[in-house]
Amino acid sequence: MDFPPNAPTYVPRKGFIYYLDNYVAHFGITPRYLRSVESAIYDLEAEKWQIVVKNMATTDNVIETELYTSRFLVVASGENSQGTIPDIDGLDSYGGECIHSNQYENGRKFRGKDVLVVGCGNSGMEIAYDLWNWGANTSIVVRNPVHVLTKEMVKMAMIMLQYLPRKAVDKITVAISKLKYGKLSKYGIQRPKKGPFHLKETSGRSPVIDVGTISKIKSEEIKVLPGMKCIRDKDIVFTNGETVQFDAIIFATGYKSRVRNWLKECPEKAFRITGKEEMEFTMLDFQEEDCK
Repeated sequence: MDFPPNAPTYVPRKGFIYYLDNYVAHFGITPRYLRSVESAIYDLEAEKWQIVVKNMATTDNVIETELYTSRFLVVASGENSQGTIPDIDGLDSYGGECIHSNQYENGRKFRGKDVLVVGCGNSGMEIAYDLWNWGANTSIVVRNPVHVLTKEMVKMAMIMLQYLPRKAVDKITVAISKLKYGKLSKYGIQRPKKGPFHLKETSGRSPVIDVGTISKIKSEEIKVLPGMKCIRDKDIVFTNGETVQFDAIIFATGYKSRVRNWLKECPEKAFRITGKEEMEFTMLDFQEEDCK
């Protein structure tokens, strides 16, 4: 189902929610909200999936269990869905608040506090900017080189990729990014040697789509720090020898797959075809080799 003809190029959050609601109504989909999948087992004899689900929507604090049976199982929750936090010396004894980015709602409760964001991907950069907007004293750990683009640059690159080789598009995009942002290494942000789209294709790493964070980094309203070495109560020691005290740490350090936690059996017959191939027994976003 297409977006309405009057939809803007960059659909805002409310507009996307409106589209999803219309999509559900148009195709007669009946979503089951507040459910947690506990197990999915393929019944070879019946050639059907048996999916056990916990209903988290009950109001009497009694969690009900539901059983769903289907010929097809489509996993569209993303390849990686469980937040990961790196093993850092002293983290267990950290004296402040520590959360993963998947628990972050907004920066309201962090107003006036010293907050460290760990991770310079899109989530980390956007959270750092949101924290600044809420009045937090914000710092961000940037360890790895990263491309910084605007959404307009990405749109232009997507059009160019239809007519030009990727290498040429990478060169043009990086040149425009340099004109826009200047030498970011002065602020602790290194550019990768590989172009943004080469990097995406070969490693899966996406460029950062800047929402305003870079201007705050340049004005030193958001501070860039190197990797963390260890934690001592609220004091965090960095690899450059600097020690800074923080009231909270937000880890925007990625995710790992939870599929193995609930997908109890992986019969070959249930996974003959995956991804964009013609559907017979199909499970999307889950690679065959993960079953072995």
